[in-house]
Amino acid sequence: MKLENNVRIAVIGLGYVGLPLARLFATKYSVIGFDINESRVSSLQSGTDSTLEVEDDVLQKVLVKSKDEGKGLYCTTSINDIKDCNYYIITVPTPVDRNNRPDLTPLYKSSETVGKVLKKGDVVIYESTVYPGVTEEQCVPVLEKVSGLKFNEDFFAGYSPERINPGDKEHTVEKILKVTSGSTPEIGLKVDALYKSVITAGTHLAPTIKVAEAAKVIENSQRDINIAFVNELAKIFNLMNIDTQEVLTAAATKWNFLPFKPGLVGGHCIGVDPYYLAQRAQEFGYHPEIILAGRRLNDSMGEYVASQIVKLMIKKGISVNGANLLMLGITFKENCPDVRNTKIVDVIKALKDYGIMVTVFDPLANIEEVEREYKLETVNILPKEKFDALVLGVAHSEFLEIDFSNLQKDKSLIYDVKGVLGSLADNRL
Repeated sequence: MKLENNVRIAVIGLGYVGLPLARLFATKYSVIGFDINESRVSSLQSGTDSTLEVEDDVLQKVLVKSKDEGKGLYCTTSINDIKDCNYYIITVPTPVDRNNRPDLTPLYKSSETVGKVLKKGDVVIYESTVYPGVTEEQCVPVLEKVSGLKFNEDFFAGYSPERINPGDKEHTVEKILKVTSGSTPEIGLKVDALYKSVITAGTHLAPTIKVAEAAKVIENSQRDINIAFVNELAKIFNLMNIDTQEVLTAAATKWNFLPFKPGLVGGHCIGVDPYYLAQRAQEFGYHPEIILAGRRLNDSMGEYVASQIVKLMIKKGISVNGANLLMLGITFKENCPDVRNTKIVDVIKALKDYGIMVTVFDPLANIEEVEREYKLETVNILPKEKFDALVLGVAHSEFLEIDFSNLQKDKSLIYDVKGVLGSLADNRL
């Protein structure tokens, strides 16, 4: 399908998903990036991305100084700047609350925002990860109510699940095949054509929005369950005094063995999305046993890692109560500043419960954000003192260059959560 000549795209939410997408579309179209965070917008419009997802020089190449300049990206907090757009792509977070129930508040609010400027013929595309049915049953009614327009007559919807991998500079947005869908067959073709025009890896047009929503939510549920399996293996093999990593290396010699590793499952996707699917299943009267069992096991790993560290300290004759420990990393994954839903905090809390004094060092994490989210103090500069224990919690590239001997007391230990330090570590997960 051929796209209209006057494509003007608004991307609502300029975080880890929205900014790379807006930058990519801006190489070909007029794009308005909208976000309610004034400091975020100001930073982006000046050419700097604090999430490190888009390099500054790449961002600066597409930035324009006015929304009327044509092709390029203009970032704003003003709703008036997006009223002339005809495609609205919503890329806001979809978290869970403290009881692990889906929190659709960001989706409702962003739908209200778009509803205020929605016009006849416009298409609203959602990228946020949701359970099947959210787009048409939860978001569209908000758009209808606020705009006064009728769905699939006056305006249309699409769903194209985000496939951003934070911190990954190889699998960037244009290199990952994109699933697309539309609220009518014709709109599906239109949405597909829009993404196909910039995604070099190609697209897959799903037959319905619900199919596309379901495809996304099972991607991360599948990963979560597989990681839970190897985490359980790690617990079993540690009891048997068998090296889990060596077992997985041996098993991986079979061509169809899936290469998953044990670890802490945090972040905004794998540790969250299964709860969306589970909630929806329960609304239909089905209790998803495997999905929730995987979640329970993965959520238990923080305390398990802490207990393994404490056991190792006792074996080495290190007094646990009052010991000084350096935690290397607090972000949810390597080479990424994102601290949302990081499970390192579970390890830190459990260690503190044992009476251990924990110093957290992470050169990428935002100190203010960690304090605000977790009430934890973090440092961005490597401490000069020596510690009773060093724990590699996150495999930032920078950490692999550290001379650990400068940080160790005469009687000390190194525990490797990520399994990247080799023989340098006294033990690993």
